Amino acid sequence: MIHIYTLNSLNICLDVNSGTIHLLDEVTKDILLKAPEKEMIENAASMLSDKYSNLELKEALSEIKSLIDEKSLYSPDFDRAMFTGKTIKKVVVKAMCLHMAHDCNLRCKYCFAEKGSYGGKKSLMSFDVAKQAIDFLLANSGSKKNVEVDFFGGEPLLNYDVIKQTVEYAKEKQKEYGKTVHFTVTTNGTILNEEMEKFLNENMDNIVLSLDGRKEINDAVRVYPSGKGSYDQIIDNIKTIANNRNGKSYFVRGTYTRDNLDFSKDVRHIYEELGLKEISIEPVTGGAFTLTDEEINVALKEYEQFACEYALQDDYRFYHFNISLYHSPCIYKRIAACGAGVDYFAVSPDGDLFACHQFVGEKQFKMGDVFNGITDYQRVNQFHNSNVFTKKGCQDCFAKYFCSGGCHANAYYTNNDILIPDENACKMQKKRIECALMIETLRALKRSENEEQ
Repeated sequence: MIHIYTLNSLNICLDVNSGTIHLLDEVTKDILLKAPEKEMIENAASMLSDKYSNLELKEALSEIKSLIDEKSLYSPDFDRAMFTGKTIKKVVVKAMCLHMAHDCNLRCKYCFAEKGSYGGKKSLMSFDVAKQAIDFLLANSGSKKNVEVDFFGGEPLLNYDVIKQTVEYAKEKQKEYGKTVHFTVTTNGTILNEEMEKFLNENMDNIVLSLDGRKEINDAVRVYPSGKGSYDQIIDNIKTIANNRNGKSYFVRGTYTRDNLDFSKDVRHIYEELGLKEISIEPVTGGAFTLTDEEINVALKEYEQFACEYALQDDYRFYHFNISLYHSPCIYKRIAACGAGVDYFAVSPDGDLFACHQFVGEKQFKMGDVFNGITDYQRVNQFHNSNVFTKKGCQDCFAKYFCSGGCHANAYYTNNDILIPDENACKMQKKRIECALMIETLRALKRSENEEQ
């Protein structure tokens, strides 16, 4: 399978199965556009005899055939049977998301977690549950030497003392298993203080800081119960903790809605005016804020325009455009990326295990608890066999080995089935991938030009 498109005056061909990127001249592009299968290239060339000379067509065909021989064009697909119909009898867990607080001091208008409560009563995770979660992770991580714990909410820092206790317990407990636990926290930044900042920077391998960008954009949706915006209360906290990371990972994570489809301005605000260099701005999902088809088309154009600008710099990172052409994930991750419900689980404050943080509170997706372990292996295996070979429409999609079938939760909440991807999310993902591949291609060209000089 090949995918051909033009962006920023570059004719780009993605060989889907190998992941190889080709930069095309006009004649080669036109031949390949008429030849979705390799057996069609000779006929496609003959159809262009009135547009190109025999020499041009002959040279293009020779190059195409050479790439086919190298298996970097029209390369064979993977064997579907290797990745479907498999059964797991025991999970090997690499990561857990601990819902430290089903409560929040903000009332973000687009929040999928229903003001942090996930549709239930407000609650905080006890240290006993957190300890049991750490024990479950370490005992069920098999031969993995590195495992991950994400502290999530609501606002997890409402339960700061238990986070501290949990980190201390995990660091002591990991010695028994010969493993290393890596920690992440996601926070809205409103209650950060000097003590918290010091502890988090010392102990968190990654920190996710919530901010939607410009003050007027952030304060329209990220509000306190009173309706007051949060920008002024959090901006100094976010800058301080990010600037004191000393090389450790962090990123600013925002959401765009129909009110800021010009979200590149929010990215630039975060970088140029706040000095923060690791940035993600995601489209809103679900609820009353769901984007219309017309609004999605505006967002797609925004991605294209922003990508052309972003390709010319390397001072900051915008996560939607980060794709490595040189160090791709293993084939299993390309086919089913996130591991939700298989090697990644979320833990509710009372200790129940769910497929991921977005499924917490959905009783049908409860898979067990941290006290008794996994009890619903039928559900585990449903997730295990949900991949690009089993999801509707994925097999014929050029983006499949980059998006890996998309988000299970988006599929479920849109179509009530984790095997039917969210069509709008697919549109967004395909455009971001095209933009990312263009950026990498253009930067590779510039590196090559610099080396020749």
